Amino acid sequence: MELWRWAGLPRKKRIWIGGLSGVAYESVIEILDGFSSQYGFSLGDFTANIAGSGIFIAQEFAWDDQRIKLKFSFHRKNYGEADLNRRADELYGTTEIERFIKDYNAQTYWLSANIHSLFPASKFPRWLSMAVGYGAEGMFGARKNIAFDKNGNVIFDRTDIKRYRQWFLSPDADFTKIMTSKKGLKVLFFVLSAVKFPAPALEYSNGKFKGHWFVF
Repeated sequence: MELWRWAGLPRKKRIWIGGLSGVAYESVIEILDGFSSQYGFSLGDFTANIAGSGIFIAQEFAWDDQRIKLKFSFHRKNYGEADLNRRADELYGTTEIERFIKDYNAQTYWLSANIHSLFPASKFPRWLSMAVGYGAEGMFGARKNIAFDKNGNVIFDRTDIKRYRQWFLSPDADFTKIMTSKKGLKVLFFVLSAVKFPAPALEYSNGKFKGHWFVF
């Protein structure tokens, strides 16, 4: 949307085109997955793409502001076992950028709500947010932790490893709420607003709660 704003489009047009551009871009990825023999088309992924753009469009029209932001975090994982690290290299690649894009075990997706924007009368700092995160662990295959060669022989079998969801609750920082007149800092704060700020977190997974001093 900011690109369309820069191009001079009126407010309503840039909101709609900006939001729908995201849907179009992500839909290409879903179509390519649909032709993959291992992954296939995911209705859940496609629905999430629509919901993400919908959240953006709705907030722009309602508030002319993104008070609840979708954010992302990633940490490079060492899986602790040689066969798991080899499998991760095969699935997710070996470079940082490949892992950043593909390694779902190392990714967390967040909904980060700015407290002061939602409750203007509150005395919380303008930059303080609370975030709910969603991640997963134990994924070493598209649907199961097992792999076959072209002849149907099992070449990787770690069905003993449980695949499970993770939910997080953590404080966050919205750098765009920090007032500055310098354009360079404004651009930097805008970019940083897409990334979850590293902070302590409460995790819920496998029916249990546990705390972390530092989650990113």
